[in-house]
Amino acid sequence: MTEDLSRAETRGARAIVLCPYSKAPGRNAPARDPDACLEEAVGLAGAIDLNVLHAETVPLNRTRPATLFGSGQVESYSPIIEEDHIGVAVIDGAVTPIQQRNLEKAWNCKVLDRTGLILEIFGARARTREGRLQVELAHLTYQRSRLVRSWTHLERQRGGFGFLGGPGETQIEADRRQIDERITRIRRELGRVTRTRGLHRRSRQKVPYPVVALVGYTNAGKSTLFNRLSGAGVTARDQLFATLDPTMRAIELPSGRSVILSDTVGFVSALPTMLVAAFRATLEEVLEADIILHVRDIAHPDSDAQKFDVLTVLDELGVPEDRLDALVEVRNKIDLVESEALTAERNRAGRDVNAILLSAMTGDGCGDLLDRIDKMLAESQKIVELAIDPAAGKAIAWLYRQGDVLEREDSDTAATFRVRLDEADSARFFHRFGDSIVSGHRGSA
Repeated sequence: MTEDLSRAETRGARAIVLCPYSKAPGRNAPARDPDACLEEAVGLAGAIDLNVLHAETVPLNRTRPATLFGSGQVESYSPIIEEDHIGVAVIDGAVTPIQQRNLEKAWNCKVLDRTGLILEIFGARARTREGRLQVELAHLTYQRSRLVRSWTHLERQRGGFGFLGGPGETQIEADRRQIDERITRIRRELGRVTRTRGLHRRSRQKVPYPVVALVGYTNAGKSTLFNRLSGAGVTARDQLFATLDPTMRAIELPSGRSVILSDTVGFVSALPTMLVAAFRATLEEVLEADIILHVRDIAHPDSDAQKFDVLTVLDELGVPEDRLDALVEVRNKIDLVESEALTAERNRAGRDVNAILLSAMTGDGCGDLLDRIDKMLAESQKIVELAIDPAAGKAIAWLYRQGDVLEREDSDTAATFRVRLDEADSARFFHRFGDSIVSGHRGSA
């Protein structure tokens, strides 16, 4: 069986990046700037170490079922690909199996569409057991749809995990059977992992502090902000998908309250639907976070479109609509915005109670963000009345550390408290110290 183009072979391969765009944008999503899309596509290619020698936008009046591009456009790139010895052509969009086959025949090089490219990045960078299984499952599902006849000149130029065989209908059927068997095994393994995830969720509920999660488009500056607020050394590069695995650190707010700050993977437009499950596993901290911070790059020309993409993915992940409406929008990179545009941005932010302007790079505005988090947690507090076993020193200390103790009365049988706690901390206390509670209820504001 011939193998696919491995990642070792892909690394450093000469590449061309083509960004097709329609002159009639879609109705539901904000229009995207073709040049910004091209820049992102080049960044995605660089994320798997492709050596991009040529990149350009390609206007499309209509898509051709056979080749996506018009025949003249296809022919115009052949000399470039041949002269520069291009090994990989990246198409920033969806390419059908037939289109991929025909383009590979015409150009005599590997063709990788946006879905395949994102899958390659995740396959190279996923670290957790569940993440790797989810990405492999998505990749196999994608590759299965790519099994077509007549790859005669491309036997060693198919991308991915290396499961495909040589040309011919019999070999294709064998490849499909191997993929189906592997998919079945992965789903069985994921079932076991999913069952253990319930244990992990219960352990997260024991975390003694509220959780504040950072979400946003890839390269919006989440990891830089995470490092600025926590002092952690999380990888923060000007690179798409620099962070894939979630990282959590405890930070202290101006009031003295401690919270857990969680950095997560960045979202991206046209995220393959096959990867949404992998995101769900990675982003459980977001689904259960007390506060969600949506970090936006307001210096990016497609900032509005990126916001649309992030909210769409969060909705697909199951974040309730009321929580989406309550997101804190962290408008980052004000240091890169010109003064006139920044003045207009400040005016808009002044009318939006959920908006904070800052620069994670310089630290300007980060204090305002911490104050906002403090205020939101205080506003969510309720008065809880509790009678606790006087010997439960850890429970009593926890109340003083995490809540605002309004009254305390001691007796031989119980220490009675009236304490102000936010809803999440109240739930944590009852979950963690339920055995120490003689009587109590969660009360009201």
